[in-house]
Amino acid sequence: MTTITSPAPARALPAFARGPVLLVAAAVGVLLTAVSGRYGYFGDELYFIAAGHHLAWGYADQPPLLPLIALAMDTIAPGSVAVLRIPATLATVAGVVLAALLAREFGGGRRAQLLAAGAYALSPNFLATGHLLATSTLDPALWTALTWLLVRWVRTRADGLLIAAALVTAVALQVKFLVGAFWVVAIVAVLVFGPRDLLRRPALWLGGAIAVLTTVPTLVWQAQNGWPQLGMSRAVAAESVYAGGMIGFLPVGLLMVGFLVGSVLAVHGVGRLLADPAYRFLGVTALGVTLIFLVSGGRPYYIAGMFPVLWAASAAAIEQRRPAVWWRWVPTWPVYAVTAILVLGVLHVLPIKPVSAHADQPLMIGNFQLDEIGWPQTVDDVVAAHRALPPETARNAVVVTGDYWTVSAIQHYAPDLPAYSAHRGAAWFGTPPEGSGAVLVVGDPTSLAPAFDRVTQVGAMDNDVRVTNLVQGTPIFLLEGRNRAWAEIWPTIRRL
Repeated sequence: MTTITSPAPARALPAFARGPVLLVAAAVGVLLTAVSGRYGYFGDELYFIAAGHHLAWGYADQPPLLPLIALAMDTIAPGSVAVLRIPATLATVAGVVLAALLAREFGGGRRAQLLAAGAYALSPNFLATGHLLATSTLDPALWTALTWLLVRWVRTRADGLLIAAALVTAVALQVKFLVGAFWVVAIVAVLVFGPRDLLRRPALWLGGAIAVLTTVPTLVWQAQNGWPQLGMSRAVAAESVYAGGMIGFLPVGLLMVGFLVGSVLAVHGVGRLLADPAYRFLGVTALGVTLIFLVSGGRPYYIAGMFPVLWAASAAAIEQRRPAVWWRWVPTWPVYAVTAILVLGVLHVLPIKPVSAHADQPLMIGNFQLDEIGWPQTVDDVVAAHRALPPETARNAVVVTGDYWTVSAIQHYAPDLPAYSAHRGAAWFGTPPEGSGAVLVVGDPTSLAPAFDRVTQVGAMDNDVRVTNLVQGTPIFLLEGRNRAWAEIWPTIRRL
């Protein structure tokens, strides 16, 4: 059985296919830049900006890096969607190059590097989130950098790479805690399958200490606030049914991340890694991480960061040995071209065409485009409802929204309107002042109604337009006669 070339410290690498790989990366960068300002903010992006204006060491649903980046970009160019998304574009472009470098570390030459880079460039998940500032954009790129450093260490045994891997891990832990699962599985896999020399390196444990220390402020925040991240994990697990649950986890993950070319290369890549003693631990890690997120109710894209190393392993093996006849057609440029047409023309992962919220709406991965439209109009509806109140009522009135996206949009587009939400991370941004009066509730008032004497519907967000986000059409209620203190109300309505 032919395996990926086993590494040795003295083994020379093939030349980096600088021109072709950078051309692919540049094409992705140009495409993402061209569409980054076409529609408006995605709901999570508005939330990250709002969270950035409520800076903390941690949040109920994430570590602090994304809000900090969002705040920085919005400060550089206030209100610019295109500028906000520059870090996402850079991360995606870097991922393309790193996928090629991974293939090179496995001994892959020009063709292998282009196969791996092309798989990253055509991933529906990476393109769809690549034009958004999201954790699902930065996290996979960081995992790709991490696996590249580990594969390079196996070849060179240069311990400085382990310190670099720790620094990448430290950054990843400030984006999401998912990389912790990678290391837990990887260390067990190394212990069982080798190279056990990795576990004897002081640099590994020094780096681990560095990565853990960087999370201490966030962990302290979590402890001080009742560990909401644990509740958030349970909330995500409860929502996993929308992605097909455990049965649909892997198929949806393969579709979202790999689609046509990438799915085949990923499956082949797992086999190649498992067949090579030097890199078997990475194949086991890919399977173990998938299993952890599957049984814990994680979202399918949580495994996205493992795909580039699988693509690279597959691409290097394909170049070293002619593929079997039954799938020889897969690693060819016509199949990549068909994949590109399907991803961009059928899945509509990028905001290239106008999007309809009605029956003729095109298929989109994750409905990203739908949730990038109509936020200014949503806020206008809430502002109009506030202005329609009698002056004596409006004077001390506040807005409470049923979801964290809407309150983030109001804080962005109408910062003078006092708005709050008890949903997810926004619940920790603050509570309405005790001196406030009436409340405009955007959404279901059921949880708040017992604390007020009167509940009246006063309107709804206008959805009589062709393109809307998913929040428009939500009813707006006026609640008057509060009979309890906000300090007593808020903990009872806070939800993840």
